[in-house]
Amino acid sequence: MDTVKQTEGTNPQRFAHYNCNEGCPVEAALEQIAGKWKGLIVFHLLEGTLRFNELLRRTGNVTQRSLTKQLRELEADAIVHRKVFAVVPPRVEYSLTEKGQQLRGVIQALHAWGSTHRRAPTSPDA
Repeated sequence: MDTVKQTEGTNPQRFAHYNCNEGCPVEAALEQIAGKWKGLIVFHLLEGTLRFNELLRRTGNVTQRSLTKQLRELEADAIVHRKVFAVVPPRVEYSLTEKGQQLRGVIQALHAWGSTHRRAPTSPDA
């Protein structure tokens, strides 16, 4: 069995090679976009370039630390581009790369599916 492979500055891959079966491309894709906040980050960046605090406000209950971690992983996977401006105070903008833009149909399909199959809120008495 292939083992976890990690190179410096990137996220670990579960398998060194994704040739195990027909479902492996799905696993390879999910490995890059799975994460509690990654889908929302990509969804909001589909609208255009955003600064860190704008992303923080739009994603809801995410902490700065979690958002930073998810953005770094998306950047390492070449889905998000981080642009730093040499000004005081520092200004950082995030946008989708071409690879990230290719997720548009996937994210829109997830949005549509989620709108149709949203879980009903549970009552506190349940």
